[in-house]
Amino acid sequence: MTETTLGLLRHGQTDWNIDLRLQGSTDIPLNETGKAQALTAAAHLHPENWDVIITSPLSRARDTAAIVAQSLGMQVVIVPELIERSFGTAEGMDHASWRKLYESHVPIEGLESLEDLKARTLLLLDLIANEYSGQRVLAVSHGAFIRKVLNIVSEGELPREGERLSNASLNRFMHADGIWTISDYRPESLGI
Repeated sequence: MTETTLGLLRHGQTDWNIDLRLQGSTDIPLNETGKAQALTAAAHLHPENWDVIITSPLSRARDTAAIVAQSLGMQVVIVPELIERSFGTAEGMDHASWRKLYESHVPIEGLESLEDLKARTLLLLDLIANEYSGQRVLAVSHGAFIRKVLNIVSEGELPREGERLSNASLNRFMHADGIWTISDYRPESLGI
C-alpha cells in the first residue's frame, strides 16, 4: 500500500487579512507579521518529514513557501491549482459586506463558483495522488481553498461552522488505497 501525505499550509498574514478583506486572486503581499509567521512555521517543520514543497502562484503563498523552503534546504514548485478562489469584483470587500452581497444572490462578475472550486480541488487531490504518489508533499495555499479541501475530504464535517483557519496553520491529509483522509486537523497557526 502506497501512502501519500499532503500538508496544506496557509500563507502568512497580509494587511488584508487584518482587515478581514477578501483577497481571492488579488496578489496581496505578506506583511512583516506574515513573514515572521512563515519563519515560525519553518521552525516547526523538519526537512526529513517532507519530500517536496509546492505553492500557489500568488506572492503571499510563494513568499511563505520560499521562507519555509530556505529554512528546510528545499526548492519550491509552483502549482497553479493551489491558487485562491477568485471572488471577482468582490475582492477587496470586508467579510461582512461580502456575506451580505453573496447572500443577496446578486451576480458577482468573475466569482469562481463553488462547483468550479470543488472541481479544481478534486483536480489537485488527483494530481497529488498521481504525480506525487508515495511522497510527503507540503503545499502552501489559501484559506478558502484549504477550507474546500477539508470540506471535501471530511464529507462536510470540517471546518466547523464559524471556524477560521489561521494564517500559517497546517492541516495534514493521507492518501492510501484510493481514499483521502484527514490525518491532522489544526486550524491554529503553527507554533501557537
